[in-house]
Amino acid sequence: MMKLKQLESYLGSLQQFSNPKVDLEQYPTGPHIASRLLYTAENSFGDISGKVVADFGCGCGTLGLASALLGAEYVVGIDIDSQSLETASLNASDLELDLNLIWCDIKNLKWKGKMVDTVVMNPPFGTRKKGSDMDFLVAALKVASQAVYSLHKTSTRDHVKRTALRDFNAKSADVLCELRFDVPQMYKFHKKKEIDIAVDLWRFVP
Repeated sequence: MMKLKQLESYLGSLQQFSNPKVDLEQYPTGPHIASRLLYTAENSFGDISGKVVADFGCGCGTLGLASALLGAEYVVGIDIDSQSLETASLNASDLELDLNLIWCDIKNLKWKGKMVDTVVMNPPFGTRKKGSDMDFLVAALKVASQAVYSLHKTSTRDHVKRTALRDFNAKSADVLCELRFDVPQMYKFHKKKEIDIAVDLWRFVP
């Protein structure tokens, strides 16, 4: 099994958004958080190696490629932004990994039934478009047979848990750890060099 530090250094070499779109809340999932998310999914739960994994809102492919590095059998990345998918494709070539990409809005995904074992995602936090984080979660719980790993703002913890269990019929919803999501100054409205947002790493069982 690849070591955590090694995984983090691979992910650190990936290209990120050249022209991030604020309405899509495009923030790169940093190598620190991405490596821990996938490492935990594989090491503690065995949800990645040999599995079919989908990366929802894959952006430049960080979580999907991390899944491939940890031995996922088949990885599909889905994003609404074609520019990000081009970058994801380049990143996959650089690492000589297979990443299957679909250009699609998660809300319009027409998959029927449990198409994948595991979904990994860093959804929009819903700051710009209220509820977009929950749109991702409900879609993920519909198609995953084993688990959904997702990042949500710590400030929304109670809401996320209640919604997942009561409205989306998740069997379980657990916060595995709290992480600091480092948001670099990428957009004009950012006043600070960078800010830390507290985020929870969740594991949901559909």
